[in-house]
Amino acid sequence: MATERSADTRPAIDAALVRRLVDAKFPQWAELPLELLDSAGSDHVIYRLGEELSVRLPRHAGAIGQAEKESEWLPRLAPHLPLSIPVPVGVGEPDFGYPWPWAVCRWLDGEVATVEALAGSSGTAVELAEFLTALQQFAPGDIPGGDAREDLTGRTLADRDRATRAAIAEVDGVFDTAAMTELWDAALGAPGWDRPPVWFHGDFHTGNLLTLEGRLSAVIDFGGLGMGDPACDLTIAFTLMSAGSRAAFRAALGVDDATWTRGRGWALTTALNAYTSYAAVNRRVAAQTTRQITEALIG
Repeated sequence: MATERSADTRPAIDAALVRRLVDAKFPQWAELPLELLDSAGSDHVIYRLGEELSVRLPRHAGAIGQAEKESEWLPRLAPHLPLSIPVPVGVGEPDFGYPWPWAVCRWLDGEVATVEALAGSSGTAVELAEFLTALQQFAPGDIPGGDAREDLTGRTLADRDRATRAAIAEVDGVFDTAAMTELWDAALGAPGWDRPPVWFHGDFHTGNLLTLEGRLSAVIDFGGLGMGDPACDLTIAFTLMSAGSRAAFRAALGVDDATWTRGRGWALTTALNAYTSYAAVNRRVAAQTTRQITEALIG
């Protein structure tokens, strides 16, 4: 939901295509049934494969490369993180008219986290802060420099300026455009990250959190994983939390004023992107992004 992108041609993805891709690349799983899942995100089509696996296929060009990135980094990250994350078991190749790499991962049980269940939980907020702290402290020590790190370099707020201002104008009459412009200007004007780059999830919102028996259990969808300014991950404070739990999250994470302001900017720009792209055709997205914009303006 957080990825800003221009219009692109999306391949048709259905069960017949996924069946052919799986059977050709991973014949050992040819007998396993496929079940289409209602994904909370917009980047992938997801099928459950048997009881223990899932298949994720990028919907659009903006998600190219995520399968390889997750396959490389998630096994290295997992031992250092306090919540479960996906376990990649294979990367499939383009075939049968489908143009991009795709992934098979171990199935993670759980329900998508909801505002209704967790918004007021300061304990959950602290757990999320602890997860981000552990992620930011991950230091593999052998990351190549130069162009080889391009897939780990996220976009900046400034990169999204034109599109964000256009979106603010587009939703005039729906939201407080003056307040949004004031917040956006403040986020762009806030001092930047002046410490060594740290790891960030890159798409840290409610739809990428799983719960079991009402408690956080897993973080999924690391396609936006990268290194740099961690402010983008503060989006979770405005998608999931209320004012009280948000304060507990900020205190546990130790976020300074400038980073918090940039985080509010990330929450605003990603919500506007999703709202203007999908709200007219998806009530769930409309409700989620309306809340996200409202909470970002509150701070």
